[in-house]
Amino acid sequence: MKITPGKRKGMEAVADSRGVIAAAAMDQRGSLKSAIAKDRGIDKKAVTQEMMAEFKEAVTRVLTPHASAILLDPEYGLSAAKQRAKNAGLLLAYENSGYDNTQPGRLPDLLDHWSVRRLVEAGADCIKILLYYTPFDPKPINESKHAWVERIGAECTALDVPFFLEFIGYEDGADEKGIEFARKKPEIVSKSMEEFSKDRYAVDVMKVEVPINMAFVGGTRSCKGESAYSRDAAKDHFRRSAAVAKKPFIYLSAGVSNETFSETLELAAESGVNFSGVLCGRATWKDGMPVYAKQGVKALEDWLHDQGVKNIKNVNDRLAAAKPWFAFYGAASAASLG
Repeated sequence: MKITPGKRKGMEAVADSRGVIAAAAMDQRGSLKSAIAKDRGIDKKAVTQEMMAEFKEAVTRVLTPHASAILLDPEYGLSAAKQRAKNAGLLLAYENSGYDNTQPGRLPDLLDHWSVRRLVEAGADCIKILLYYTPFDPKPINESKHAWVERIGAECTALDVPFFLEFIGYEDGADEKGIEFARKKPEIVSKSMEEFSKDRYAVDVMKVEVPINMAFVGGTRSCKGESAYSRDAAKDHFRRSAAVAKKPFIYLSAGVSNETFSETLELAAESGVNFSGVLCGRATWKDGMPVYAKQGVKALEDWLHDQGVKNIKNVNDRLAAAKPWFAFYGAASAASLG
């Protein structure tokens, strides 16, 4: 396995000294606007560019000394990018927030005024794309998504910058937090990881959901009622999805609580899978949204310095089991891939 100089440089920028990716995510846009509006008791349209930037700046300033990188968006996050700690690399999101809800398939779209070249010029070490994906959608929908990812992969290859692909499973009309979807989730995650491991997509790191819903793993602290899988079955699902990956992968927190995400990583460690770290957003800072909305940025910073830092350290403490991204290719160091 060889890696180009630009891709290697980008990967090293967002990983820690071990080669593990311990990144914070702060590229939320629509959901962050909605939360601030709700907690402040104002219309979503009244949430200004300045409020969004101020929130992202505070999170970036306080949390990046404890992270290997920060994921931001170029719409509201460029001022925050300038305030990150020197140790933290920068991933920039390339997709529009949300998806096209005028037709089936949750089709994605790119930001109008950005390209991979422009994101690199804005300081991105790596490019991130989010895609809603299920292998069980009709073929025409998935063919259009496959072609879309191929185009972005080619663009990243041309600019010699790492491509992080985040895919989120779904099922239209289903309760995606319910037990029936939880039973389907392992297959959705593993088949998606298998698909986007193909070289044609030029993905460097897959940012993936864990293949189970912790709320339905029997015998865990996160399970409060009925279960869809036993603890041992859940570990098997981790192993099965990891076994089909042909590219390094990291786990996303998917909006769960810090306690639940920490327990999830404990289960991943027990299963022995070769994950290369995390890109963790709301599990670290989501409880700071009402603090900011009701009390302002100083109160948010105080909360982040206390609970936010505790949250990110909880996650970091569970990355001892993570493997360096370059170890995925059987290398002892990033330099030996060059």
